[in-house]
Amino acid sequence: MKERADPKIYLITPTEIDLQGNFPKQLNAIFDDIDIACLRLELSSTDERLLGRTADALREICHAHEVAIIIERHMLLVEPFGLDGVHLTDGAKSVAQARKLLGKERIVGAYCAVSRHTGLNAGEIGADYVTFGPVTASNLDDGKIAGTELFEWWSHMIEVPVVAEGKFDRDTATQIAQHADFLAFGNEIWAHKDPVAELRAMLDFTNPA
Repeated sequence: MKERADPKIYLITPTEIDLQGNFPKQLNAIFDDIDIACLRLELSSTDERLLGRTADALREICHAHEVAIIIERHMLLVEPFGLDGVHLTDGAKSVAQARKLLGKERIVGAYCAVSRHTGLNAGEIGADYVTFGPVTASNLDDGKIAGTELFEWWSHMIEVPVVAEGKFDRDTATQIAQHADFLAFGNEIWAHKDPVAELRAMLDFTNPA
């Protein structure tokens, strides 16, 4: 069984980023105020030039603060743009391919929805971490959620680090923080005028000492 510690914080970018707007300033402000382990670049665009420009800009910010930066899906862009790894969205399907392409040094993460079986497969074939989510339901989902019991089971049985993501509210963050290795926040904070304050409030809520 893994020794429990406070979860590390993992950020997910908005799906659209204006590099001339507030986002770079907001990101710098968060990094200056809060210890962040990783940033995941999650753009909706498939334009390689746009992805590359954004990756270059955010990599400079991340590495200046000693924060890892990974990109969602686009494993072929990891090495050309000096990124730290890739986050896969198809469970265990692409883990072996990504590991072969990126070698042992780069990060390979796998989103496994709510499936223990998929998470186990991903870990067995080389994923550095698995992600389960969403942690709360909405009308846009099929109603399945990654509940606290999934993270509790994983933390007791499996050594591969586990990330919780997807529509956190403060109650859910408090519950899952007791079991997950990482809490991943995205729109939960970027939708607010002051993302730093919102993230700080979320984290204060998970550690109400």
